[in-house]
This record gives sequence, structure tokens and C-alpha cells, in this order.
Amino acid sequence: MSRSALPAWQRLQALAATARTRHLRELWGEGERAAAFSRQAGPLFMDFSKQRLTDEDLAALLDLAGACGIAEAAGALLDGAAVNTTEARPALHTALRAAPDAVIEVAGRNVIPDVQASLARMDSVVSRVHSRQWRGWSGRAITDVVNIGVGGSDLGAYMACAALGEFAAPEAPDLRLHFVSSIDGTQIADLLGALRPETTLFIVSSKSFTTVDTLSNARTALQWMLSENDDAELLLRHHFIGVSAHPGRMRDWGLPEANQIVFWDWVGGRFSLWSAVGLPLALKIGMAGFRDMLAGAQFMDRHFRTTPLADNLPVLLGLIGVWNATFLDIRAHAVLPYDGRLKFFPTYLSQLEMESNGKSVSRAGQPLGYSTCPVLWGEVGPNAQHAFYQLLHQGTQAVSSDFIAPVRRYRQAPQNGLQLQHQLSLANCLAQSRVLMLGDACVENGSAAPEFRRYRGNQPSTTLLLDQLTPYSLGALLALYEHKVFVMSVIWDINPFDQWGVELGKQIADATLQALALGSSGDFDASTEALLRHIRATGGSAP
Repeated sequence: MSRSALPAWQRLQALAATARTRHLRELWGEGERAAAFSRQAGPLFMDFSKQRLTDEDLAALLDLAGACGIAEAAGALLDGAAVNTTEARPALHTALRAAPDAVIEVAGRNVIPDVQASLARMDSVVSRVHSRQWRGWSGRAITDVVNIGVGGSDLGAYMACAALGEFAAPEAPDLRLHFVSSIDGTQIADLLGALRPETTLFIVSSKSFTTVDTLSNARTALQWMLSENDDAELLLRHHFIGVSAHPGRMRDWGLPEANQIVFWDWVGGRFSLWSAVGLPLALKIGMAGFRDMLAGAQFMDRHFRTTPLADNLPVLLGLIGVWNATFLDIRAHAVLPYDGRLKFFPTYLSQLEMESNGKSVSRAGQPLGYSTCPVLWGEVGPNAQHAFYQLLHQGTQAVSSDFIAPVRRYRQAPQNGLQLQHQLSLANCLAQSRVLMLGDACVENGSAAPEFRRYRGNQPSTTLLLDQLTPYSLGALLALYEHKVFVMSVIWDINPFDQWGVELGKQIADATLQALALGSSGDFDASTEALLRHIRATGGSAP
């Protein structure tokens, strides 16, 4: 049965027709709304009272969650069932943060010992680098680590290293982390110009170890090293680590087994931060800090599995997303962290959500008759206030938002300047969500302002407060959004763990590269042929 044929779905359609004509200002006559529409789990407090939801709407959404089997689906995900149906395998990123004595089987084999062995290999690398025992070919200790990856092999670790810079391991305070993902060469060329080959370690991170972007950059890095020492085997042994689900391909590329850290096909790329893909973060904050992050995510996994739907943060956040995107037809979603350390969090979430749920076909292969994932973007809130908030406040389209902020700073400055700045950031966070909700009704005589100064409000938002930003709370926050994405996928009846939409572009790029390299024509459309001719004519291709 199509999801849209469920009685709970049809009930929500009727309720949404009323909700679309109702302003958020009207909902605040319902008594203790703030308390009724907020929940806490561990270090996270979620206020969704500024969403266009009544008690009746929320009850209907919870009925839909029950009808779609959210609790059963959560159990299947966490227990290792083959929830990735198009690739016939589990999506077991949660096993990467499970307790060491857990038992989670894939094809009759408990995967937890393998996970713990991979963590131990990471621990060994981190210890050797931090203690200056991992040395380059000349005998000098490593001073710089460069992660070469793209997508899930880049974004998660990049985001987390920026978020947790305050937790840099005291054993290696001067270790510098760098990230390369762009295929155009400018990023790695600029970086290599500032590094010393004999003290640089490269992490080549690719689940398949066939990703063109990553391997092209890795070859460039190796050629750069060879300009200093022509012994490729020596350089690979001292300066390159591979992270992949395919040890044979790492070996074929030249990496010895001692320089390989493995994860598994049942770990999706955008869910892989918890695996050896997180090695840059472990080098940044130490393995103790990395394990704290795993513990925070494990807490959220337990909360997702055991908490009743009405109090379950991932379930509620996912249902709100479905309510806005599918029933209220809000096609855009902004993620607005009010902390500069989370500056890359919106980018990370844009991949997590849009690559997972940007689908238009059901699990049964049938075209869907309703909207799924909205377009997601965002920026650090104080910066965004001076950029795209104009559209949020006075534009023509509805946009839902998530405001995210830590209540306390991890460390305070000796003077009160940093604390005052943090309070200013929190004040802006609360003020902006209030204005988006109420419009100019939140100020005296606002409705009397000329039209060009009017704020109509009625833009829904959720506010997520972290006690403070730590490895543990970041782990819980990331797992919250992972499970939110899964909840939405179950309601929409889609598979969030494949990404076939990116494959055709890769295939066509390969064919186009051949045309550029050979200076020949291919079976292309007229526009592409014209662009190829222009590139050749202006020296952009050398046959």
C-alpha cells in the first residue's frame, strides 16, 4: 500500500490544509506550549514549539509513525537487517560505536570484534604519530597530516576537526591537519607548496578505492614526494596510509598491509565518520576524545531504540521534517548553527540529508506522488544574518530552519570578553527564531510600519541547544540527524542508503574525459560538443 493511502496520511493532509492558513502567532494561545513542545535527551534540548504544529497535528504524525512501523524499522537498522534493499546489505554505521561486548551479526558473523580491531589499528597510528615515532623517509617526525578524500571520506572528519579544535590532543599540540577534496588540482597544489615532503603523512580515504577524484590527488601527492626521493616503495611505507573497504585495491596501489585500515561495505560513505575514515579527527583530538564521540552517538542509538515515539528526539525531528516538506509543501530547509566551530555542519548535513533522501522512487520501485527531501543549506547564524536572512524574513517562499547552539562554552577566557560574545550569539539565536515565528508582532506598533519594513513571520523553526560542544555532545548531535534522516525515509518509503543518482554523472564524466584527452568527438549532445570545441580551441585540452 502506498504511504499516501494510509488513513493517518490522509488525516494529515486534511490537517495540513488548515495549518497552511494559520499563523504561528495563533498557536500561542494554547497554554503551556513551550513545555509541551520540547524534549531533552542527554546533552541535547529540543524546542519545536515554533513549528506550525498543534496537539492534534502532532498526534496524527505520531499515528503515521506507528502505521509506518518506525519502532520496528529502528530495530531492524540497529540489529543489522538488510535495510539497504537496492544493494542487499545492512547499513550498520551504528555498529561502529556499539559496546565492545555487543553482538551484531552480518551473514552469521559478529562484526564487533572486527570493529574493535580497526579501532585498535587507529589507536596504534595515533599513538605513533603523537609520540613522534611515525617518521618520514629521512627520519624526521611527522608534522603535517593531509587527508585526501571526497564526500563522506572528507566532509565528516573536516567538519568534526573544525568543531572540536579546543580538544586538540595535548600529546601533539603542533600537529597540523589538512584536507584535500577538489579534483581540479588547485587545492592540492596550493597545499603542497606549503609543506615539507619528509614530514608529511597522507591519508588516502576511499571506500571503493576507485574514486577518481581521490586517487588523482593521491597520485599527485606521490609524484610530489618522488621529486625528493625516487624510492616509491619507501615513500609509500613512510608517508601514506590507506582507509578503504577494499584492502586488495590498496595493496595494488602500493600500500603495505601495515599502512591499511579497513572498514566495510555495510558502512555508507556519508555515515563513515565513526570508522577509520575518522582517523584525521582521532589524530586531532586523540583516541580518548574519538571514543567520547562514539559514546555520545551510542547514547543516541539507545535513545532511538528504546524511547517511546512521543519523546524520541530523532522520531520527532524526522516527523517535523516530513510535516514541513510533504504536507505543508515547504521545499527549503536552513541549518543555522550559532557557533563558529560548527561552520561546516550545514555542509555536512546537506550531504547526509540530500544524498540520502533525495529520491523519487519507493522501495518497491514505484514513482512517488509526494514531495520528499527539501533543499538544505545553511551557514553560521551571525554570518547568515548579514546574508540570506533577508529572504527568510521578507522573501516570498516558506523556509523551515534548525537553530543550533551550545549553552556554555567549553573553556572561558580569563577576561569576560569571550563569555559576553557567547551571550551575544545566544541572544541573536533566540531573537532570530522569535522574529521568524512572530514577525513584527513581537515589537510594539510593528504592524503600523510601512510595507517595505514589515516582517510577516510564520516561518517555522526548531531550536537545538547543546549543554556545551564536546566530543560526546557532537556525537549525540550527529547521530540524532542520522536517525532523523532514517525516520523520514521510512515515512516516505524510500531507501536512504544508496545514491544511484550520482553514478550516471560519473560514467558520463569518464567518457567526456576520454574525448578531452584524445581530442576526439563522442556521442554527446550539441551543447557539450560546442563546449568541447571551445575548450580545445582555447588550449584546455592537449590530445
